[in-house]
Amino acid sequence: MNGDPVNWWHGAVGYEVYVRSFADSDGDGIGDLRGIRDRLPYLAGLGVDLVWVTPFYPSPQADHGYDVSDYLGVEPTYGSVDDATALIERAHELGLRVVFDLVPNHSSSQHPWFLDALIGRDAEHRDFYVWRDPAPDGGPPNNWVSNFGGPAWTLDERSGQYYMHLFLPEQPDLNWANDRVRTAFADIIDTWFARGVDGIRIDVAHALVKDEQFRDNPLLVEVAASSAPGDRFKAFDHVHDQDQEGVLDIYREWNRIAAKHDAMLLGEVYLLQTERLRRYVADGDGLHLAFAFATLHTTWDVDEIRTTLGGLVEAGGDDFAWPLGSHDDPRAATRFGGGEVGARRARAYLTLLCGLPGVPFLYQGDELGLDDGDLADDSAQDPIAVRNPGAAGRDPVRTPMLWEAVEGFGFTTGTPWLPFGANRRPEQAAAAQQGVPGSPLERTRDLLRARRELPALRKGAGSQWLADTGPVIALRRHPEDTSAADVVTALHVADGTGATGPASFRLPAPGRLVYASDDGVEVDGTTLRLPPDTAVFVELTS
Repeated sequence: MNGDPVNWWHGAVGYEVYVRSFADSDGDGIGDLRGIRDRLPYLAGLGVDLVWVTPFYPSPQADHGYDVSDYLGVEPTYGSVDDATALIERAHELGLRVVFDLVPNHSSSQHPWFLDALIGRDAEHRDFYVWRDPAPDGGPPNNWVSNFGGPAWTLDERSGQYYMHLFLPEQPDLNWANDRVRTAFADIIDTWFARGVDGIRIDVAHALVKDEQFRDNPLLVEVAASSAPGDRFKAFDHVHDQDQEGVLDIYREWNRIAAKHDAMLLGEVYLLQTERLRRYVADGDGLHLAFAFATLHTTWDVDEIRTTLGGLVEAGGDDFAWPLGSHDDPRAATRFGGGEVGARRARAYLTLLCGLPGVPFLYQGDELGLDDGDLADDSAQDPIAVRNPGAAGRDPVRTPMLWEAVEGFGFTTGTPWLPFGANRRPEQAAAAQQGVPGSPLERTRDLLRARRELPALRKGAGSQWLADTGPVIALRRHPEDTSAADVVTALHVADGTGATGPASFRLPAPGRLVYASDDGVEVDGTTLRLPPDTAVFVELTS
């Protein structure tokens, strides 16, 4: 913990809304801002504190909104600026904070800035983007590659220069070495904060600044040109196209703007090395929170989970956000085995994340126990899958939300933009789980209620890991208020050991069971008996 005064986001629980797939209010099959606003009471009742909404700005939708053509407007499919402010106002009435997505690494190729830049080398906004002359052989300026496949450069034949794009050619990278770009975005975030938004989630927060010399990235391993985009990207050590020193100067400026509005900066810093991630939040004058994406890459292995989370908590503590899932990664229930087994493990893992200092995040549908949607190959919408035949896309995690056990699942009265998935069932819908004891939805509500009611988990003064070995991971949290009790979060990871019975764990003091992710838990004095793939909160009574 950094010892700084506690802000409104400390101790909060976040929830990601993927706008296209959350709730459709007008029957066109695409989620929208009014749909989100109408469902905010559900989120308040679930027990979350802040809602992160993915991009809804005007966009050609080459990457479903992450290609922005106007940073201050709203895509008509999603509504209007009035709908955005109405969403914020309704959220505040319900005690919820709202975080909007900002995409500063790149714009749409249809943004007026880029359209102007294409006029020629002397265009007013030419230097808003990254342009380089061809290599001596006429090819791309260096060996940088796109996250979505192919080189990170596209030739503009009219001017004879290449422009850079870490993602699609329709997403040209902005030039953050240009002070005019910095000024433009300072005005953008100040405007949204003035409109009432409580924070911004910064897309690709680690990649805004590039190497001034545009040097080649070292190649780590040879891969075929036909390899999946992700494998091709991972084949390089990205020492020159991301995580450059100057990026923190941008966030220091934004931090000062946010302070005027009591707003929060949340970074999508997709760096799995703990120390590299830590520097974005270390001094308190840059990002307020950074996602610790290593939580999305652990397998159901006790040592891997213990080592990964242990290092992160020690390094970041209150400054990290802990995602259970996201619109870019397989759902936790799928990662951990799928079906009932995966859902049980995902709920237990969420319990552990809720016991850590920092901000746990659910992705829409996690509370329903959903795994990835089972989609036909010809239904692909994600540009990764559409542009790279045979590549796995992100569509299975973006299927529409299941609200009611009816046709259209209460998401839409029309045809959904993406199928629900052949594995979706009426009994998985939120309405079908509502009020059913032991359902994933009700267990998640109980979890978040317990976390909210335990001072040690909302506003802690420190933490201590209790188990270095064995099948149980346990963390003791100390409350800032010394009159409140310590809390132990414990998880039994039955990872390939064949364990079918409970694991016994010695508590540091007698305790009472406050929450269990599944049935069968026993607390007898200082002895905790945990069934496999189950997690608990235990409040120590002495």
